[in-house]
Amino acid sequence: MKQLRIKVLVGLFLVAGVLAWAGARLWDSLGTLPSVPLAAPIVLALIAAVLAATALSFRARLRAQRERRSGAKGVEPLVAARAVVFGQASALVAALVAGLYGGAGVFLLISGMDVAPRRDQAIYAGLSVLAGAAVVAAAIFLERVCKLPDDEDEAGATAA
Repeated sequence: MKQLRIKVLVGLFLVAGVLAWAGARLWDSLGTLPSVPLAAPIVLALIAAVLAATALSFRARLRAQRERRSGAKGVEPLVAARAVVFGQASALVAALVAGLYGGAGVFLLISGMDVAPRRDQAIYAGLSVLAGAAVVAAAIFLERVCKLPDDEDEAGATAA
């Protein structure tokens, strides 16, 4: 399984942001701009919380297992792999969604926030970008927690 690349996530965010900004300009010239839902940052924040809680739980369980505490409950490898895949997929989607809302938010900031609904939309878009960044951070943390340590002794023995 490949690790998440920050460059890929940033690139996805930027491309989606530019396309969303251009699309928002076009859409606004044709009529009214679609609104940013209030649920967007809430859902992204919930996903970030689930990923972070999973990572913290796995980290505590793995630490207890390494320290050989009595009654320590380990982490099933398949469960860890599924959690990492969920985290990676969530990070990719969050980067895309944050880019879309970021582009729309930039358009709203540039076009003027003198109207209360546009100001609210810009705030929701900004919160969505922050929540998307939290999802990416939690997914990377989960991936680091579930990463297997490099086994240099076995690698050196097989090379000889």
